Order: sequence, then C-alpha cells, then structure tokens
Amino acid sequence: MSEDPFSELLTERQERILGLLIRSYVETGLPVGSGTLVQQYALDYSAATVRNELAALDELGFLSQLHTSAGRIPTERGYRYFVQRLVGEFELPVHEREMIRHQFHQARLDLDQWMRLSAAVLAHTSRVASIVTAPRPTSTRFRHVQLISTQGRMVLMILVFVGGEVQQQMLTLAEPVPQFRLTAVADKLNLILENNKYNEVYDQLAHLEDALEQDVTRLVLDGIGRADRRGISEIYRDGLANIVEDEGTRQAVRVLEEGSYLATVLSETLEPEFSGVQVVIGGEGRWEELKECTMILARYGEVEQLSGTVAVLGPTRMSYGRNISAVRYVADLISGFVSEYYYDSKIDIQIEELISDEVKD
Repeated sequence: MSEDPFSELLTERQERILGLLIRSYVETGLPVGSGTLVQQYALDYSAATVRNELAALDELGFLSQLHTSAGRIPTERGYRYFVQRLVGEFELPVHEREMIRHQFHQARLDLDQWMRLSAAVLAHTSRVASIVTAPRPTSTRFRHVQLISTQGRMVLMILVFVGGEVQQQMLTLAEPVPQFRLTAVADKLNLILENNKYNEVYDQLAHLEDALEQDVTRLVLDGIGRADRRGISEIYRDGLANIVEDEGTRQAVRVLEEGSYLATVLSETLEPEFSGVQVVIGGEGRWEELKECTMILARYGEVEQLSGTVAVLGPTRMSYGRNISAVRYVADLISGFVSEYYYDSKIDIQIEELISDEVKD
C-alpha cells in the first residue's frame, strides 16, 4: 500500500463514522444515511451529529451523495483512507486457513497445479476474480551449462538459469570434440559465470581466450537475452463469473481476458522492490479500464531469484480486510512451495529428462 497522505486529517469520530459507513455499504450495496448508522451500530451520537459529520466527510471528498435525500457512498478517496488507516490487521478465520492449507498439501508438487489451485482458492475466498502469474526471475541469471557429445560433431547444450528455466539446443562444431574436453569447458564456465546476469556474462567474455569457451559463452548470452525479453507469459485466472454481472467491473473482465494488457498492468503496478500487499483503487489515475475497480496484489517468492504475483480484482465495493488477508496468505503458501520444491527439484528433473531423451534418440 502506498505512503499515507492522510495524517491528522480526520477526527477520531469522523474516522469511526467513515469506517462504519464503508462496512455497511460493502455489505449491502445501498447508500447509507445517518439514521441507518445510528441504529445499525448503536452509536452514542445523535442522528443530527452523524448527519453533520457525513456532510463534512462529503466536503472533504471521502463520501458522495447522488441526490439530497439519498444516503452517502464512499469515494475512491474514502476507500483509500479506509484501507490505509482503518482496516487494521485482519486475518482469515482459522478454519478457512486450515482448509486452504489442506488443499495445497493435497496437491501434487507440480507448478501448473499449484498456480491453478491458487487462482481457484483466491476466487472462492474473495468472491471476486483472481489472478496468479507463474514464477520467473526479475533478471535472468546463469546457473550452469552442460555440454553432451551425441554423435560426430553434434553436441547437446543444456542451459539452466537461476529459478528453474531450462533451455536446450543442438550445436554443430567445426570438428568432433571429446566429452572430457566438453566437460572441462562447461566446468570452467560454471565456475566463472555462476549467478551472473547478461552484462556480467558479457564482461567475462573478454577474458576468455579459448575459441570453444567463447562460442559457448556467446550462446549463453543469446539464451539470457531471450529469457530477459520475455515478459509475463503464464497468467492464471479464475472467478470471472463473480464480477461479470457488476456494472462497474465489466471493463475489468475485458482486462482479465486480454493477457498482454493484463501483464502490463501487473508488471507496472507491483514494483520489484515493494514488499507486502499493495491495494490499487480506481486504477490510481493510470488505468481507465479499472476506474471502478480495486486490485489487491502481493508478490510471492524472492525478487532476486524467482517470484510471481497473486492478485484479486473486483469492484471498489469489496471486503478489503478479508481480501488483503487472503492475498497475503496465499502468497505466503506459494512462497513456501517455490523455496522448498520448485527452485531445485524441477531443474534436476528437467535436465535428467532432457539427457535421457537424447540418449534414447
């Protein structure tokens, strides 16, 4: 969530009334008047006092009134104040957290299944739409390379990046090279290029004198470049039916269905250095399609290694405390999956399969 711009702006009574009005409006979807607040929450203020405070909140831009005799509804500014100052530390009920954790424990240790399950759990828990992106590194880093002699001058190169991405390609050398020589080249490059990004690998190239080492390093650079140019490609969605009937979120449905635009929104909204949960209300003046929507996002994993985004998207009239807690909880669960399984095990399995397939051929 962004820096608090509202310090010392509202009195304690105004904060209480604003918070209760938003909770009532989120629950019912109906404009809220002073009499409703006094009766519903047994306030120790008179209806006239509450009416005056509602008028003051209206003048400050936290509430709006469709016409004189109607109750009031929150504005984007009102929702932002509520999220930043009034929501508090909300946690999903224990039984819900246990049920969600049990669902994940029952799932296979498979990335696709975890992503789909995460989206389904978030949509069910939040009752709005959910978005989950597959994990990927912010900047591609070299992990290791393997060179395997196959036949004649043909060599299989397996290139592995930090975070689990594996690339392979067949090389045709000018002349046959024995396996021990290929292994020695790979071992040297693995030692000097470990955890390097593109520019760091490029700098190392100038210090290599051996022609084969130079050729393999150039191919490593090509592979890192391709990986770096690839944006968010795997996006999992669920719960569109939860918001499609809401007039204010019909445009948001189109955003969800258009993968490239959604990827841009996600990548530009959640900054790499941001930790915790971020709440974007009304598109924050940047995304016209989201002007009547709220998006709640969190990053999972480790930014420097492997990370992705979990989010919910729905009307501004949503249960903020519950949905912030749901996004945070699911992000923590996926972070555990990434660190405990995906980062190492998936890589080893992929490499074994690639080598086995090549041997069979």
